[in-house]
Amino acid sequence: MTRKFLFVLGSARPEGNSEILARKAAEQLPSDVEQRWLNLADLPLPDFEDRRHDDSRPRARPRPVGDNEAELLDATLEATDIVIVSPLYWYSLSATVKRYLDYWDAWLETPEVAFQDTLKGRTLWGVTALAHREEEVAEPLIGTLRNTAAFFPMHFGGVLLGNGTRPGHVLEDAEALARAKTFFAQEPPLARYPYDS
Repeated sequence: MTRKFLFVLGSARPEGNSEILARKAAEQLPSDVEQRWLNLADLPLPDFEDRRHDDSRPRARPRPVGDNEAELLDATLEATDIVIVSPLYWYSLSATVKRYLDYWDAWLETPEVAFQDTLKGRTLWGVTALAHREEEVAEPLIGTLRNTAAFFPMHFGGVLLGNGTRPGHVLEDAEALARAKTFFAQEPPLARYPYDS
């Protein structure tokens, strides 16, 4: 099966440090690996509505057609590898990425797409730039992605971290650039919840 990488860009700034770092890592992928880059700023989603306990509407959602949600759903289903590219905003994911992941819950309620079965066994990665030198502050973001992967379960490749505050600053982080060269070369294990024995 041909590997298809979907890079989901969730920065509030175009060509930000997280995207720069992700592109450096993507340069190392073999030429036969397909890459698709989607910027969530170009594909805005409305606020997510949780309909699971609303008896006035059917629980099962129809598959979206012809809108931003449909494009994101189709791209997600087609990908073997999903890379969440988000700066660390208030110690977690950006609002646009969180909204995109909220829609994963809606897609679980869309029977015809078999969302959980389709994503099971695929791989989730993360790339983020943060202003802190202490990488521990990114643990909430990492935990969100790891636990998301564990739910399906998907493989979890971890999060490539880089330091950057002003535009282009991550290019001065030699350690992050070195990690980017081999980040996608690993074969990550299936994700597990931290409390699993």
